[in-house]
Amino acid sequence: MKRALVTGGSGDIGAAICRRLAQAGMAVLVHANSRPERAEAVVAQIRAAGGEAEAVVFDVTDHAQCQQILGELAEQQPIQVVVNNAGIHDDAPLAGMSEAQWRGVIEVSLHGFFNVTQPLMLPMMRTRWGRVISLSSIAGMMGNRGQANYAAAKAGLHGASRSLAIEMASRGITVNVVAPGIIAGSMTDEVFDEAAIKAQVPMKRAGDPQEVAAVVAFLASEEAGYVSGQVIGVNGAMA
Repeated sequence: MKRALVTGGSGDIGAAICRRLAQAGMAVLVHANSRPERAEAVVAQIRAAGGEAEAVVFDVTDHAQCQQILGELAEQQPIQVVVNNAGIHDDAPLAGMSEAQWRGVIEVSLHGFFNVTQPLMLPMMRTRWGRVISLSSIAGMMGNRGQANYAAAKAGLHGASRSLAIEMASRGITVNVVAPGIIAGSMTDEVFDEAAIKAQVPMKRAGDPQEVAAVVAFLASEEAGYVSGQVIGVNGAMA
């Protein structure tokens, strides 16, 4: 049974990804940082459905902690599917953005990608099979008002993932990015009303977390073995 780690696994999209990977027969490590009880709830859902899961708690911005915890987990059994889903918003126009806002968002989304992925690569490489999938955003493709920090972090994932895909191409490891648009959930519901969604999305609706999870699950599958270095939008034709 392959092991999958999903960072930010307790959020709307992360939880959907965890459940979908468990349905595909993977043992899922559901990550959380500040709210471990939410990760435990996702684990309980997966186990109730007959799947295998456990919660892991660490800070993706803490390099030393990631090295220690993930190193220990990979020593037990290599983690062959890594889904970098952890991310935060801290929006402001660039002219009024603080250094803390700029650095905080990039620390989680971009530095977190390195902190989590890097210590898992050598154990994954030894198995000659792996999947690295990072969750970006349409903001990383098009930019978005008030989100220069978030767009920069997500666009950075695109370049890092394409480079890693080339490095891993001969090792049986694929590296891809999924870039959602407006997806229904607690964060989106606070920002977009129905009229705004219809005005911005050609399909006139928000996406469902399950629709994102389905793309991630495909990229994590055997069938996606020749798909690598790609940024795949899930955005209702916004871009």
